[in-house]
Amino acid sequence: DLIRSSFGGEVGVIGGGEYRPAPITVTTYDSAHLHMDNLGARFGLVVFDECHHLPGDAYAIAALSCLAPYRLGLTATPERADGRHDQLNHLIGPEVYRCDVGDLAGDYLAEYSVEQILVELSPQERARYEQNRGVYLQFIRSQGIRMGRPDGWSQFVIRSSRSAQGRAAMKAYQAQKHLAFAAPSKLNYLEHLLVKHRKDRVLLFTERNQSAYEISRRFLVPVITHQTKVTERSAILEGFSKGVYGVVATTKVLNEGVDMPEANVGIVLSGSGSVREHVQRLGRILRKQGDKRAMLYELVASDTSEESTSTRRRDHVAYN
Repeated sequence: DLIRSSFGGEVGVIGGGEYRPAPITVTTYDSAHLHMDNLGARFGLVVFDECHHLPGDAYAIAALSCLAPYRLGLTATPERADGRHDQLNHLIGPEVYRCDVGDLAGDYLAEYSVEQILVELSPQERARYEQNRGVYLQFIRSQGIRMGRPDGWSQFVIRSSRSAQGRAAMKAYQAQKHLAFAAPSKLNYLEHLLVKHRKDRVLLFTERNQSAYEISRRFLVPVITHQTKVTERSAILEGFSKGVYGVVATTKVLNEGVDMPEANVGIVLSGSGSVREHVQRLGRILRKQGDKRAMLYELVASDTSEESTSTRRRDHVAYN
Protein backbone atom coordinates (compact mmCIF):
# COMPACT_ATOMS: atom_id res chain seq x y z
CA ASP A 1 0.00 0.00 0.00
CA LEU A 2 2.81 2.42 0.84
CA ILE A 3 4.55 1.79 -2.49
CA ARG A 4 1.26 2.13 -4.39
CA SER A 5 0.40 5.45 -2.74
CA SER A 6 3.93 6.77 -3.23
CA PHE A 7 4.20 6.00 -6.94
CA GLY A 8 0.54 6.25 -7.91
CA GLY A 9 0.33 3.10 -9.95
CA GLU A 10 -0.31 -0.61 -9.85
CA VAL A 11 2.24 -2.64 -7.91
CA GLY A 12 2.84 -6.24 -8.88
CA VAL A 13 3.30 -9.06 -6.38
CA ILE A 14 5.17 -12.32 -6.81
CA GLY A 15 5.01 -14.76 -3.93
CA GLY A 16 2.53 -16.23 -1.48
CA GLY A 17 0.68 -17.96 -4.32
CA GLU A 18 0.47 -14.81 -6.45
CA TYR A 19 2.21 -14.10 -9.74
CA ARG A 20 1.30 -10.61 -10.94
CA PRO A 21 4.38 -8.87 -12.37
CA ALA A 22 4.06 -5.16 -13.16
CA PRO A 23 6.47 -2.30 -13.96
CA ILE A 24 6.95 -2.03 -10.18
CA THR A 25 6.94 -5.45 -8.55
CA VAL A 26 7.48 -6.60 -4.97
CA THR A 27 8.74 -10.10 -4.23
CA THR A 28 10.67 -12.06 -1.63
CA TYR A 29 14.15 -13.51 -2.04
CA ASP A 30 12.72 -17.04 -2.14
CA SER A 31 10.14 -16.20 -4.82
CA ALA A 32 12.65 -14.21 -6.87
CA HIS A 33 14.95 -17.23 -6.86
CA LEU A 34 12.16 -19.52 -8.04
CA HIS A 35 10.95 -17.22 -10.83
CA MET A 36 14.16 -15.56 -11.98
CA ASP A 37 14.13 -17.49 -15.28
CA ASN A 38 11.04 -15.45 -16.23
CA LEU A 39 11.95 -12.23 -14.43
CA GLY A 40 15.64 -11.86 -15.17
CA ALA A 41 15.35 -9.55 -18.19
CA ARG A 42 12.18 -7.63 -17.24
CA PHE A 43 13.54 -4.90 -14.96
CA GLY A 44 16.08 -2.12 -15.26
CA LEU A 45 16.40 -1.48 -11.51
CA VAL A 46 16.36 -4.03 -8.73
CA VAL A 47 16.35 -3.05 -5.05
CA PHE A 48 17.65 -5.62 -2.58
CA ASP A 49 16.22 -4.89 0.86
CA GLU A 50 18.07 -6.49 3.79
CA CYS A 51 20.74 -7.28 1.22
CA HIS A 52 22.96 -9.05 3.76
CA HIS A 53 20.91 -12.16 2.89
CA LEU A 54 21.97 -12.01 -0.76
CA PRO A 55 25.35 -13.85 -0.54
CA GLY A 56 23.59 -17.08 0.43
CA ASP A 57 24.06 -19.77 -2.25
CA ALA A 58 20.54 -19.75 -3.76
CA TYR A 59 19.97 -16.00 -3.45
CA ALA A 60 23.34 -15.23 -5.02
CA ILE A 61 22.36 -17.28 -8.09
CA ALA A 62 19.13 -15.28 -8.37
CA ALA A 63 21.06 -12.00 -8.27
CA LEU A 64 23.47 -13.21 -10.95
CA SER A 65 20.55 -14.35 -13.12
CA CYS A 66 18.94 -10.92 -12.97
CA LEU A 67 20.12 -8.67 -15.84
CA ALA A 68 19.09 -5.35 -14.27
CA PRO A 69 21.94 -2.90 -14.91
CA TYR A 70 20.97 -0.68 -11.98
CA ARG A 71 21.09 -2.19 -8.49
CA LEU A 72 20.58 -0.83 -5.00
CA GLY A 73 21.22 -2.73 -1.78
CA LEU A 74 19.83 -1.61 1.57
CA THR A 75 20.84 -2.94 4.98
CA ALA A 76 21.70 -1.72 8.44
CA THR A 77 23.86 -4.80 9.07
CA PRO A 78 25.94 -5.67 5.98
CA GLU A 79 28.61 -7.74 7.75
CA ARG A 80 28.06 -11.51 7.87
CA ALA A 81 29.64 -13.96 10.30
CA ASP A 82 30.73 -16.20 7.41
CA GLY A 83 32.57 -13.33 5.69
CA ARG A 84 30.45 -13.57 2.54
CA HIS A 85 29.56 -9.87 2.71
CA ASP A 86 32.62 -9.45 0.49
CA GLN A 87 30.46 -10.82 -2.34
CA LEU A 88 28.07 -7.85 -2.18
CA ASN A 89 30.46 -5.77 -4.28
CA HIS A 90 30.14 -8.32 -7.08
CA LEU A 91 26.40 -9.03 -6.69
CA ILE A 92 25.23 -5.43 -6.30
CA GLY A 93 28.10 -3.02 -6.66
CA PRO A 94 30.43 -0.94 -4.51
CA GLU A 95 29.26 0.69 -1.29
CA VAL A 96 28.22 4.25 -2.11
CA TYR A 97 26.85 5.49 1.22
CA ARG A 98 27.13 4.43 4.83
CA CYS A 99 25.88 6.06 7.99
CA ASP A 100 26.28 4.51 11.43
CA VAL A 101 23.62 4.29 14.12
CA GLY A 102 25.25 6.96 16.27
CA ASP A 103 25.18 9.42 13.37
CA LEU A 104 21.42 8.95 12.92
CA ALA A 105 20.41 9.00 16.60
CA GLY A 106 18.44 12.09 17.46
CA ASP A 107 17.55 13.26 13.96
CA TYR A 108 16.34 10.10 12.20
CA LEU A 109 16.48 7.52 14.97
CA ALA A 110 15.63 7.79 18.64
CA GLU A 111 18.35 8.68 21.10
CA TYR A 112 19.31 5.52 22.96
CA SER A 113 21.31 4.00 25.78
CA VAL A 114 22.59 0.46 26.24
CA GLU A 115 23.35 -1.28 29.51
CA GLN A 116 24.90 -4.68 30.10
CA ILE A 117 23.84 -6.23 33.41
CA LEU A 118 25.77 -9.17 34.85
CA VAL A 119 23.43 -11.40 36.83
CA GLU A 120 24.90 -13.70 39.47
CA LEU A 121 23.70 -17.29 39.46
CA SER A 122 22.46 -18.62 42.78
CA PRO A 123 24.71 -21.19 44.54
CA GLN A 124 22.42 -24.00 43.38
CA GLU A 125 22.39 -22.71 39.79
CA ARG A 126 26.15 -22.26 39.85
CA ALA A 127 26.70 -25.83 41.03
CA ARG A 128 24.45 -27.25 38.31
CA TYR A 129 26.09 -25.06 35.68
CA GLU A 130 29.62 -26.11 36.63
CA GLN A 131 28.67 -29.77 36.83
CA ASN A 132 27.09 -29.82 33.37
CA ARG A 133 29.80 -27.69 31.80
CA GLY A 134 32.43 -30.02 33.24
CA VAL A 135 30.81 -33.04 31.56
CA TYR A 136 30.62 -31.19 28.24
CA LEU A 137 34.22 -29.90 28.37
CA GLN A 138 35.63 -33.27 29.39
CA PHE A 139 34.04 -34.90 26.35
CA ILE A 140 35.17 -32.37 23.73
CA ARG A 141 38.72 -32.40 25.15
CA SER A 142 38.84 -36.19 25.11
CA GLN A 143 37.72 -36.10 21.47
CA GLY A 144 40.17 -33.36 20.46
CA ILE A 145 37.31 -31.12 19.34
CA ARG A 146 38.11 -27.42 19.14
CA MET A 147 34.88 -25.43 19.22
CA GLY A 148 36.63 -22.33 17.89
CA ARG A 149 37.22 -24.05 14.54
CA PRO A 150 34.64 -23.72 11.72
CA ASP A 151 33.81 -27.42 11.96
CA GLY A 152 33.88 -27.56 15.77
CA TRP A 153 30.12 -27.63 16.31
CA SER A 154 29.44 -30.16 13.56
CA GLN A 155 32.16 -32.44 14.95
CA PHE A 156 30.61 -32.23 18.40
CA VAL A 157 27.15 -33.10 17.04
CA ILE A 158 28.49 -36.05 15.03
CA ARG A 159 30.63 -37.53 17.78
CA SER A 160 28.08 -36.97 20.54
CA SER A 161 25.67 -39.25 18.70
CA ARG A 162 28.05 -42.20 18.67
CA SER A 163 28.20 -43.15 22.34
CA ALA A 164 26.41 -42.90 25.66
CA GLN A 165 29.20 -40.62 26.88
CA GLY A 166 28.64 -38.36 23.87
CA ARG A 167 24.89 -38.22 24.38
CA ALA A 168 25.45 -37.33 28.04
CA ALA A 169 27.81 -34.56 26.91
CA MET A 170 25.21 -33.13 24.52
CA LYS A 171 22.57 -33.25 27.27
CA ALA A 172 24.97 -31.49 29.63
CA TYR A 173 25.77 -28.87 26.97
CA GLN A 174 22.08 -28.09 26.52
CA ALA A 175 21.54 -27.95 30.29
CA GLN A 176 24.38 -25.47 30.94
CA LYS A 177 23.20 -23.32 28.01
CA HIS A 178 19.67 -23.22 29.38
CA LEU A 179 20.97 -22.25 32.82
CA ALA A 180 22.90 -19.35 31.32
CA PHE A 181 20.06 -18.30 29.03
CA ALA A 182 17.10 -18.52 31.40
CA ALA A 183 18.29 -19.03 34.96
CA PRO A 184 15.69 -18.18 37.64
CA SER A 185 18.09 -15.47 38.86
CA LYS A 186 17.97 -13.84 35.45
CA LEU A 187 14.18 -14.02 35.33
CA ASN A 188 14.00 -12.48 38.81
CA TYR A 189 16.00 -9.52 37.53
CA LEU A 190 13.73 -9.34 34.49
CA GLU A 191 10.78 -8.95 36.86
CA HIS A 192 12.54 -5.92 38.38
CA LEU A 193 13.01 -4.35 34.94
CA LEU A 194 9.40 -4.98 33.92
CA VAL A 195 8.18 -3.21 37.05
CA LYS A 196 10.59 -0.33 36.39
CA HIS A 197 9.34 0.01 32.80
CA ARG A 198 5.69 -0.81 33.42
CA LYS A 199 4.60 2.33 31.54
CA ASP A 200 6.81 1.61 28.52
CA ARG A 201 6.48 -0.69 25.49
CA VAL A 202 8.95 -3.52 26.02
CA LEU A 203 10.32 -6.20 23.69
CA LEU A 204 11.91 -9.28 25.30
CA PHE A 205 14.41 -11.19 23.14
CA THR A 206 15.53 -14.76 23.79
CA GLU A 207 17.65 -17.24 21.87
CA ARG A 208 15.31 -20.21 22.19
CA ASN A 209 11.58 -20.81 21.98
CA GLN A 210 11.60 -22.69 25.29
CA SER A 211 12.79 -19.57 27.13
CA ALA A 212 10.31 -17.33 25.33
CA TYR A 213 7.40 -19.55 26.34
CA GLU A 214 8.66 -19.77 29.93
CA ILE A 215 8.70 -15.98 30.11
CA SER A 216 5.24 -15.78 28.53
CA ARG A 217 3.77 -18.12 31.15
CA ARG A 218 5.54 -16.54 34.11
CA PHE A 219 4.76 -12.91 33.27
CA LEU A 220 1.51 -13.45 31.34
CA VAL A 221 2.72 -11.67 28.21
CA PRO A 222 2.09 -12.62 24.57
CA VAL A 223 4.84 -14.42 22.68
CA ILE A 224 5.81 -14.51 19.00
CA THR A 225 7.99 -17.31 17.62
CA HIS A 226 8.26 -19.02 14.24
CA GLN A 227 5.43 -21.27 15.46
CA THR A 228 3.01 -18.35 15.85
CA LYS A 229 0.34 -18.28 13.15
CA VAL A 230 0.19 -15.22 10.91
CA THR A 231 -3.22 -14.10 12.19
CA GLU A 232 -2.15 -14.40 15.82
CA ARG A 233 1.11 -12.59 15.14
CA SER A 234 -0.74 -9.72 13.44
CA ALA A 235 -3.17 -9.47 16.35
CA ILE A 236 -0.34 -9.34 18.89
CA LEU A 237 1.56 -6.67 16.94
CA GLU A 238 -1.60 -4.60 16.56
CA GLY A 239 -2.32 -4.95 20.29
CA PHE A 240 1.23 -3.84 21.09
CA SER A 241 0.88 -0.85 18.76
CA LYS A 242 -2.37 0.23 20.42
CA GLY A 243 -1.11 -0.29 23.96
CA VAL A 244 -3.28 -3.32 24.71
CA TYR A 245 -0.03 -5.17 25.41
CA GLY A 246 2.89 -3.42 27.03
CA VAL A 247 5.29 -6.35 26.66
CA VAL A 248 5.90 -8.93 23.93
CA ALA A 249 8.36 -11.83 24.18
CA THR A 250 10.02 -13.17 21.05
CA THR A 251 13.01 -15.10 19.71
CA LYS A 252 14.55 -14.28 16.32
CA VAL A 253 11.44 -13.65 14.20
CA LEU A 254 11.23 -9.95 15.08
CA ASN A 255 14.92 -9.27 14.46
CA GLU A 256 14.09 -7.67 11.11
CA GLY A 257 11.25 -6.88 8.74
CA VAL A 258 8.85 -5.36 11.27
CA ASP A 259 8.12 -1.72 12.11
CA MET A 260 7.40 -1.13 15.82
CA PRO A 261 7.88 2.60 16.50
CA GLU A 262 6.03 2.35 19.83
CA ALA A 263 8.70 0.04 21.29
CA ASN A 264 11.15 2.01 23.41
CA VAL A 265 12.69 -0.66 25.68
CA GLY A 266 14.43 -3.84 24.60
CA ILE A 267 15.66 -6.54 26.97
CA VAL A 268 17.98 -9.22 25.59
CA LEU A 269 17.90 -12.23 27.89
CA SER A 270 19.88 -14.47 25.54
CA GLY A 271 21.16 -14.57 22.01
CA SER A 272 23.87 -15.79 19.71
CA GLY A 273 27.30 -14.24 19.26
CA SER A 274 26.16 -12.60 16.02
CA VAL A 275 26.90 -8.87 15.85
CA ARG A 276 24.22 -8.51 13.19
CA GLU A 277 21.53 -10.08 15.36
CA HIS A 278 22.40 -7.85 18.30
CA VAL A 279 22.32 -4.68 16.18
CA GLN A 280 19.00 -5.76 14.65
CA ARG A 281 17.50 -6.15 18.11
CA LEU A 282 18.67 -2.67 19.02
CA GLY A 283 17.16 -1.44 15.77
CA ARG A 284 13.69 -2.66 16.77
CA ILE A 285 13.43 0.05 19.42
CA LEU A 286 15.08 2.91 17.52
CA ARG A 287 12.26 3.97 15.20
CA LYS A 288 11.74 7.63 15.97
CA GLN A 289 8.41 8.62 17.48
CA GLY A 290 8.08 12.02 19.11
CA ASP A 291 10.85 12.61 21.61
CA LYS A 292 11.13 9.02 22.82
CA ARG A 293 14.43 7.76 24.18
CA ALA A 294 15.18 4.07 23.73
CA MET A 295 16.86 1.77 26.22
CA LEU A 296 18.42 -1.63 25.51
CA TYR A 297 19.31 -3.95 28.38
CA GLU A 298 21.41 -7.06 27.99
CA LEU A 299 21.16 -9.58 30.84
CA VAL A 300 24.22 -11.83 30.98
CA ALA A 301 24.81 -14.70 33.41
CA SER A 302 28.04 -13.79 35.21
CA ASP A 303 31.05 -16.13 35.00
CA THR A 304 29.52 -18.30 32.28
CA SER A 305 30.30 -18.81 28.60
CA GLU A 306 27.61 -16.22 27.90
CA GLU A 307 30.06 -13.46 28.87
CA SER A 308 32.34 -14.23 25.92
CA THR A 309 29.29 -14.50 23.65
CA SER A 310 28.20 -11.04 24.81
CA THR A 311 31.65 -9.63 24.11
CA ARG A 312 31.58 -10.92 20.52
CA ARG A 313 28.13 -9.57 19.68
CA ARG A 314 28.88 -6.13 21.13
CA ASP A 315 31.79 -5.60 18.73
CA HIS A 316 30.00 -2.81 16.84
CA VAL A 317 30.11 0.97 16.77
CA ALA A 318 26.53 1.07 18.11
CA TYR A 319 27.82 -0.13 21.50
CA ASN A 320 30.87 2.09 21.78
